[in-house]
Amino acid sequence: MNDRPRARKGRGALSNPPPRFDAHQISAVDDGWYLEQEESESIPTTLEPDKARGVITTNDSPDIPFEQSINPYRGCAHACSYCYARPSHAYMGLSPGIDFETRLFYKSDAAKTLEAELARPGYVCKPIALGVNTDAYQPIERRMRVTRSILEVLAAARHPVTVITKSALVIRDLDLLSNLARDNLVSVTLSVTTLDDELKRRLEPQTASPAARLRTIAALTAAGVPAGANVAPVIPALTDHEMEAILEACAAAGARWAGYTLLRLPYEVKDLFKEWLAAHYPERAGHVMSLIREMRGGRENDARFGSRMRGTGPYALLLRSRFKLACQRLGLNSGSHEALDTTRFRPPGPAGAQLRLGW
Repeated sequence: MNDRPRARKGRGALSNPPPRFDAHQISAVDDGWYLEQEESESIPTTLEPDKARGVITTNDSPDIPFEQSINPYRGCAHACSYCYARPSHAYMGLSPGIDFETRLFYKSDAAKTLEAELARPGYVCKPIALGVNTDAYQPIERRMRVTRSILEVLAAARHPVTVITKSALVIRDLDLLSNLARDNLVSVTLSVTTLDDELKRRLEPQTASPAARLRTIAALTAAGVPAGANVAPVIPALTDHEMEAILEACAAAGARWAGYTLLRLPYEVKDLFKEWLAAHYPERAGHVMSLIREMRGGRENDARFGSRMRGTGPYALLLRSRFKLACQRLGLNSGSHEALDTTRFRPPGPAGAQLRLGW
C-alpha cells in the first residue's frame, strides 16, 4: 500500500500537516473501511472576513527594501508549493499545507481602516509595499476587490506604493496605477519563476502563465507604469538554469529592473516542499535538497539576515555572478531606480468631511 501523499489538480501542497502551535494533534488511521471510496480530487475554498484592527505592517529587516506593507488577504489560492508565507497560517490554528490554499481571509474593512491610519497626526509617509506575504492579486481579488479599494485610498491621498505579484489581474487597475505613475508614486514588479508552462503548472498551479506575466510587464510599461521583474524563487537543479532566459524575456517585455531570491524553506515549508519534490520530480529530489543545504550552511533553511535571500557558498556565488552579468548585458538595473515621491502625500480628512482646498 502506497501511503505517499498524492498531488491534486490545482493544489500545490500534497498534505495538511497540523499547525505547530496546536496542543493536540490528530493522526489518521486506516481501519480498512471505505476502501472502495476514492478521496475527492476537489477541495473547496472557503472565504471569511478578517477583522484586523490595522492594515499597515512595519518591519526593520535589512534584507527587505521597504518599511511598510499591506496584505489584503491571509492565505493564497495561487497554491505555490514553496511559499515562504505558508507558516503564517499556523498563527490562526490552521495548517500551512492545504488549509493555506483553501482557507482564505480577506480584510473586509481595509479601505476604511487604511484611511484612519493615514489620517493619524503622527503618521510619516513612506512607500507601502502591497501584497508581500500573500499575493494581493490572487484569484479572489477579481470578486472581492480589496486590493483595488486600498489603491483607491492611496491614490486619493497621493501615497507612494509598490506592488509585487504573479498575476495578470494587476492590469485591471491600470487606471489607478497610471494615475499614480504620473506623479512617481508607484512601481510594479512581476515575479517570474520559470518560462516552462508544465513546471509552472506543477509548481504554482493557480498563477498566471509565464507568457501572461510577460504580457503584463509589457502592458504596464506601455501605460507608463514603471515595471520590473523578480526571478523568484530560484530553485537549484530545477529552475536555476533559466535565470538568463527569464531576464532576457522580461527585459524584452520592458522591465527596467530585476532582482532574484533563492528558495527559502522556513518551518513547515521544508517538509511540504520535499513532499512536492518526491511526487513530481523524484529522480532529482535528492540533488535539489543537497544543493539547497550546500547554500544554507548545511541546513535546509537559513534565517540569518544577509544570507537568507541569496545563500552562501560557491553555488550561491555562481548565481550572483550569473545574475549580475546578465543584468549588465541586458541593461537591467543600469539606471538609478528613482525613489518614489513622498512629498505629495495628503492625509485623508475625517469621514464625510469636505475635500481640502489648500487655502
